[in-house]
Amino acid sequence: MLAIALSAEALRARRAVRQVADRRLSYPCRVSLTDAELGEEVVLVHYEHQRADTPYRSSHAIYVRQGEETYDAVEAVPDQLRRRMLSLRAFDDRGMIVGADLVDGRAVEGAIATLLADPRAAYLHAHFAKFGCYAARIERA
Repeated sequence: MLAIALSAEALRARRAVRQVADRRLSYPCRVSLTDAELGEEVVLVHYEHQRADTPYRSSHAIYVRQGEETYDAVEAVPDQLRRRMLSLRAFDDRGMIVGADLVDGRAVEGAIATLLADPRAAYLHAHFAKFGCYAARIERA
């Protein structure tokens, strides 16, 4: 069942809450990498984005909107990421961190290229720097 359709009690049992977007650019949908519009309903859920069996195993809150399709573009940065300060973290194939950077989303390609130039880096995670929410996984094309 879609989280958006669950009752408040069922959401609470899943560590989730329903909210209504009341500020622009404050409710980033993790699924589509777009921002909720004012008045739009979203669900804030707990999400384990780094499942590696290392000290870097990690989870955080993310927003999701009903009916969204998963963002899956190649060599394209969504506007949602461009509008924010980002924390980028590079991980090796075992899930250990091998690099990191803090970057304005308008200049993210250079930081991505630098971090992925490290042969140890298997993938990157992008987080919104202010609130720390997980934003996206970035891999080599």
